[in-house]
Amino acid sequence: MSPELIAVLAVIAVALAFDYTNGFHDAANAIATSISTRALTPRVALAMAAVGNFIGAHFGAEVAKTVGSGLVKLPTGQASLGIVFAGVIGAIVWNLVTWYFGLPSSSSHALIGGLVGSTVAASGTVLWTGIGESVIIPMVLSPMVGFVLGYIVMIAVQWIFRKGHPGKLNRGFRWAQTASAAAMSVGHGMQDAAKTIGIVVLALYVGGYQDDPGFIPEWAFWTSAAVLAAGTYAGGWRIIRTLGRKIIDLKPPEGFAAETVASGVLYFNALVLGAPISTTHTITSAIMGVGATKRLSAVRWGVAGNIVGAWILTFPAAGSIGALMYFLVRPLFS
Repeated sequence: MSPELIAVLAVIAVALAFDYTNGFHDAANAIATSISTRALTPRVALAMAAVGNFIGAHFGAEVAKTVGSGLVKLPTGQASLGIVFAGVIGAIVWNLVTWYFGLPSSSSHALIGGLVGSTVAASGTVLWTGIGESVIIPMVLSPMVGFVLGYIVMIAVQWIFRKGHPGKLNRGFRWAQTASAAAMSVGHGMQDAAKTIGIVVLALYVGGYQDDPGFIPEWAFWTSAAVLAAGTYAGGWRIIRTLGRKIIDLKPPEGFAAETVASGVLYFNALVLGAPISTTHTITSAIMGVGATKRLSAVRWGVAGNIVGAWILTFPAAGSIGALMYFLVRPLFS
């Protein structure tokens, strides 16, 4: 087995390890609201999220292409594989840190930050225009859109069902949440499995095993989807508790509204823009928007502030870890 092939396999392996941590770290994105409102039992919700992630991965080609060829430009060779390896390690480390503290940070931005950090450390080429258009702008806009739409949709739900019996409405919306949580799971797969696929394609390209940086082999879809689904089924209970219970006290109508808004934003960005946005930012901001319809004090802003702080730190923190890891692993890829 050639050194080049070993290096490529090492990068693919660490990308799949990130995929697994992404699954249990971001499981909360799809199912926390359904569990907190008792619309679904935890294991049923996790199984549904895993299946949804698996299905959604096959619709995330545009996001995968953005991650694989629209963020950094690396020459072929083992040195470039070391850059990718270090960047993914940076993302994994940050995922584990935020998971330990129960903070729903963005695995997407951790991955992109880690890759950019290792590329900068290696004096490589970062496509800052692509970063700005595909990452920074959506990173700023998607939480705003999620918050505003969450508020509007919840107001609409309250007005439409203003004469309904609370007990019957709660039962009805628990059933509706099954559909909205499933939609959220598919959207999560479109976004997050696709990012790992992008890293796999980048490894194949810089390793010299494929000529087209935009081509995605079919096995990459299946492998990334399966690993993300496995990680999702493993669960991320610390973050599920934060999203489902600590921001606001959710009821079924609110959970349905938040999930519907978040999945819509994810679908639009994946299918129309091909932008790798954060599922975490989107669902969390939608939950905050829904909660604000009660009264602003209904949102636990202290918890929300900690979450936003983790959002702000994610890109530079993962980037710094990625840069450090590059200097540590560089001798192995020379």
